[in-house]
Amino acid sequence: MNTLTVEALTFRDRGPYSLCIAGGECLGLVGASGAGKSLLLRAIADLDPHGGRLLLDEMACDQVPAPVWRRQVALLPAESGWWHDRVDEHFQDFASLDPDALARLGFTTDVGGWQVSRLSTGEKQRLAVLRMLENKPRVLLLDEPTASLDAANVTAVEKMLLDYGREKPAAMLWVSHDPDQLARVADDIRMMNADGSLTGKEVA
Repeated sequence: MNTLTVEALTFRDRGPYSLCIAGGECLGLVGASGAGKSLLLRAIADLDPHGGRLLLDEMACDQVPAPVWRRQVALLPAESGWWHDRVDEHFQDFASLDPDALARLGFTTDVGGWQVSRLSTGEKQRLAVLRMLENKPRVLLLDEPTASLDAANVTAVEKMLLDYGREKPAAMLWVSHDPDQLARVADDIRMMNADGSLTGKEVA
């Protein structure tokens, strides 16, 4: 259930990559800057042209409209996009969000009326986590999701994402430069080498 299968994925002269992540499992991905980790996540999210085959259980990426795939296979970039003036305009139904979920990430319900221009980088990222989870995705592609956060908020976001992954259960692919973080969150870890190849790495 909610298993992401990546078969011989290629993009921008990289690959092929093959992975399988079951629902409720978190695969960590580490590697030097420029190795292609973010590009891999973008290809899996069907945001960039790619070859190979992507499956979510029996649903093939190339057999469904891109927006359908991206609602199920959600990408959280290191810096999220904000294009409207107010926070609540970026959600499908902000009023229906669980106040407890907002509180877990340091917000009250009045944040929906805030101007985006007043948000700090960290506040934007924490709200982007809530925005992603509002769609109830079955796969989470997490690209340095806590890079802009202080220690307390790193802990809060890690717990929220892990709780969601276990309860859904959702498959998670988590990119981080922090080996301590991956040791906390990942069931298994892969190293993306400078040549773009993937090798196994033991969880500390």
